[in-house]
Amino acid sequence: MSESLQKAFFGVIALGVSCTAIALVPVSRQAASWNRCFDSTVRWINEKSDLKGWGQEAKESLAVGVCNGAVYEPKLKTQ
Repeated sequence: MSESLQKAFFGVIALGVSCTAIALVPVSRQAASWNRCFDSTVRWINEKSDLKGWGQEAKESLAVGVCNGAVYEPKLKTQ
């Protein structure tokens, strides 16, 4: 009796882990997409001569905003 109960619990646990893994696939794809956006935006910011004086934290902050969908004014205020 205890072996069949143990097998049943193992089956339920395996099913739960499988469902969790399947549910995480879209999250991991979204994270990969966001990371690509962040890397390419930081690379683009580093190439711009207008923004050479900015620190790395400021550049990354701008990249986070852009990748999260923030809309900035056409002319950035740096003061």
